[in-house]
Amino acid sequence: MLKSYFNKTLIEAGCDEAGRGCLAGPVYAAAVILPKNYKNKWLDDSKKLSDKDRYELRPEIEEKAITWAIGVVDNLEIDEINILKASFLAMHRAIDQLNQKPELLLIDGNRFTPYKKINHQCIIKGDAKFLSIAAASILAKTYRDDFMKDAANNYPHYSWEQNMGYPTKKHREAIRQFGTTNLHRLTFQLLPKQLSLEL
Repeated sequence: MLKSYFNKTLIEAGCDEAGRGCLAGPVYAAAVILPKNYKNKWLDDSKKLSDKDRYELRPEIEEKAITWAIGVVDNLEIDEINILKASFLAMHRAIDQLNQKPELLLIDGNRFTPYKKINHQCIIKGDAKFLSIAAASILAKTYRDDFMKDAANNYPHYSWEQNMGYPTKKHREAIRQFGTTNLHRLTFQLLPKQLSLEL
């Protein structure tokens, strides 16, 4: 069972992102404040869950959370500021939208750009340790997957409905054959032997 809180006396928001390693599409982040007494034995790091389980948990998280929000940074911004900064910016945008101000941010990972005057705690593999971060990981992942599945309808060659923009062999073969789209991250190594790619 994951932990319900890091500090019982503070209002905590768990934060996580999805899509950092993708070749195409935005990076998504979520921020979630759960009740201190919230328990859910099924809630876990989104990477450990099946697609079906993630989508079944999403409405449960949204209903039981005190507040939650999604932040997005698109591929153009990613190319402009780099993916690490974009991941933190997506978290900031999610926190911006919370209906209640957190007193502590629980960040999945080992680095973070401070948000305003709110203290934060970086936790390596936090999505497998704290319920609020796990909840954020599920929301970020499912909302990003929704975006990529929808985008796949406009760009059917790249199999985004299956790979979600990650660098699979099929995705890279499509880039090699058809070039890039307006959703590809042009600062990323799109092909193993980086070729000159045209939009």
